[in-house]
Amino acid sequence: MQIYEVGGAVRDALLGRPVHDRDWVVVGATPEAMMRAGWLPVGKDFPVFLHPETREEYALARTERKTARGYHGFAFHAEPGVTLEQDLARRDLTINAMARDPQGRLIDPFGGQRDLRARVLRHVTEAFREDPVRILRLARFAARFADFAVAPETLALMRGMVQDGEVDALVAERVWQELARGLMEQRPSRMFGVLRECGALARLLPEVDRLWGVPQRAEYHPEVDTGVHLMMVLDMGARLQAPLPVRFACLAHDLGKGTTPAHVLPRHIGHEERSARLLKGLAERLRVPGECRELADVVAREHGNIHRSGEFGAAAVVRLLERCDAFRKPARFADILLACECDARGRGGGLDQRPYPQRETLLAALAAARSVDTASVADAAHASGVAGKNIGDMIHRARVEAVQARMAK
Repeated sequence: MQIYEVGGAVRDALLGRPVHDRDWVVVGATPEAMMRAGWLPVGKDFPVFLHPETREEYALARTERKTARGYHGFAFHAEPGVTLEQDLARRDLTINAMARDPQGRLIDPFGGQRDLRARVLRHVTEAFREDPVRILRLARFAARFADFAVAPETLALMRGMVQDGEVDALVAERVWQELARGLMEQRPSRMFGVLRECGALARLLPEVDRLWGVPQRAEYHPEVDTGVHLMMVLDMGARLQAPLPVRFACLAHDLGKGTTPAHVLPRHIGHEERSARLLKGLAERLRVPGECRELADVVAREHGNIHRSGEFGAAAVVRLLERCDAFRKPARFADILLACECDARGRGGGLDQRPYPQRETLLAALAAARSVDTASVADAAHASGVAGKNIGDMIHRARVEAVQARMAK
């Protein structure tokens, strides 16, 4: 039995990046021998075992054969005769197809170290085309390693996979998993750029793909193109270290601009409601978690009002807070404002350096409105014979007065 460290841990060590997870491959062993030695089996699709002491995962060297379309359409073959090179050959990219032996020697049969130096994302073999998830994974790596280029032959292979309908067989959960991970990378825009270049974005996220080529008013958007703006917003989310729900809200905030009638352009009247409708369909199709879709819905509907809130009086500010459910969910409201800041600063012409006072001002207004003792207001209302909706109206007026007082300072 021979054990090798493989994959991302080897790659990241060569890049001088922190290594968080380690993957191991076992050559020359059988499942029975592993279990006799005290290893705990955990794999369903192929033999994976937990180390008796460290509890790290070790997989038996294996090959795979395509049996049907999609992510699950594979038959795996693991036996003592499968070599390390055969196991590495089934991996997606050359930079992920390297190994180290117990003495620390690098095993690199497919030129992964060469491609690390050249900053290239390149497929290992033609077997890449058999798994459509690899398109998403490569796009995610492009977002992580922002200075890496996709090899021309790999991009051509991906285009062929899209044309052959392979991406249409992807299951929603796996698309969301890779999309979410890509959104959290260093340069999310690169993921979408790669997906668009190979044609996969139009198949997986047509609501996003149609934004390119749609103009906006240059006085508000010096970058003009809506798709370009969206990519700048996503990268601003990474720059501001926004959490996943905020980054997804950034992705979905302007979807409605892709359906603006041509005779109205470059204005986008009513795009907020159209964005919310398109978001609903996208979120259902990809089974987006509730926390992400709920935040995105509010941002889609209200980002324009939040941008203009500096012009609002106290009553309009309180109504905005109510529509955003800020009194019940103040932490979520802070995330809504962060998404709006990403939108406001994800623009050309130096606007990325512009401050976003709306965020601080609205958080202060919320604090003032929440300082109202609603229980005391309700008690006073009951004592005066007021009931039902009228109590809510009294609380609303008290909050408006509190915000008015805060704005007057």
